Amino acid sequence: MQAAFAPSLPHTLDELGIPITLVTDLVLRRLLMEGFSNLVTLSSKLRLSVPIVDLVFRQLRQQQLVEVRGMVGNDYNFQLSAAGKQMASDRFQISQYAGACPVSLRDYQNAVRIQTAKPQVDRRTLRTAFSDLVVTDRMLDQLGPALISQDSIFIYGPTGNGKTSLAERMLRVYQDAVLIPYAVEIDGQIISLFDPVIHHRIEMEDPELDPRWALCRRPCIVVGGELIPSMLELRLDDTSGIYAAPLQMKANNGIFIIDDFGRQLMSPRDLLNRWIVPLDRRVDYLTLRYGVKFQIPFEVMVVFSTNLDPSDLADEAFLRRIHNKIYVEAVDAPAFDQIFQRVVTSKAIPCEPDSAEYLRHLCLRDGRTELRACYPADICNILKSIGRYEGRPARMTRADLDRATSLYFAKG
Repeated sequence: MQAAFAPSLPHTLDELGIPITLVTDLVLRRLLMEGFSNLVTLSSKLRLSVPIVDLVFRQLRQQQLVEVRGMVGNDYNFQLSAAGKQMASDRFQISQYAGACPVSLRDYQNAVRIQTAKPQVDRRTLRTAFSDLVVTDRMLDQLGPALISQDSIFIYGPTGNGKTSLAERMLRVYQDAVLIPYAVEIDGQIISLFDPVIHHRIEMEDPELDPRWALCRRPCIVVGGELIPSMLELRLDDTSGIYAAPLQMKANNGIFIIDDFGRQLMSPRDLLNRWIVPLDRRVDYLTLRYGVKFQIPFEVMVVFSTNLDPSDLADEAFLRRIHNKIYVEAVDAPAFDQIFQRVVTSKAIPCEPDSAEYLRHLCLRDGRTELRACYPADICNILKSIGRYEGRPARMTRADLDRATSLYFAKG
């Protein structure tokens, strides 16, 4: 996989695009942590070229802030002097960041714009992407134009019919990779951006590529009821002095799924008001603690998934900004049987010839009127639990299905 954006390795401070004082502070803090070090090691740890590290080293040596203790091949082995340790300690009190050198805000903005997703999608490619789900051609034909547009999507309908499963598999339509910086510099402050939980690296050796950027698959973030307003703003760790990027910044050039929309600790109105400008203009505004405001791209495909009525969650002005609204309806009998067959095959549960029909009968009694896509897997999990409880393999008899469904469905 390759990215559309490929910045070359900087060899000068001008090419680096960030203040020399910030680079110097990084070297001082890293030396304070390492004790002894050399140019090659610092180059690797800070993801800088050796010429830039050598330039900073020579300046520090001239200021008597480092002391050379020998050679490692053709490289210097050095440590901080007493004055250097004092200066590094002072810098460490302001910020403890000593990782990969950040990129400039301008370079980050350009990178996100260049790497805007442009997936090539048709019914065949979507059928492949959603091959592990039972999806109708009608549903694929709604998803296709929505994914090509890369505008936000509102997926709604009864619970248990695969809205979240559809949203999570949308990432499969992307066949490319993106470069994501480890950190971004704004007004001398460092924002930590790369998150190994979200950003899945693709290992690639390219000595000419700027190592401050990691090659990754396009990100996908899923949040549910735990979403609170602070997750969408810069967060400063008072102990380390490092800002953490908000979720939408980490999701740039990918997908941000808000699952069970309307059931968050953050009210729908607050969330919609926060994002009405980003969704409309594709830019977001963040603020440093001391009031400096700056702009970042909002190149995120936001997917709202809910089983609530959209009109109860948002007003017409906001819904107008979400161009794609996809209703996921309850499954019909043939689709239910197809899902059932896939589930029992994958879970290796032997079943009688009429098991699917009988399970449909059980699911539709006691006043229930709709079949849900989740029923076969949920009931099969209960059958397996019953088998383990009784010390035998799971089986699908009428008696066991009666028992499992009586556990699963609440009495009206």
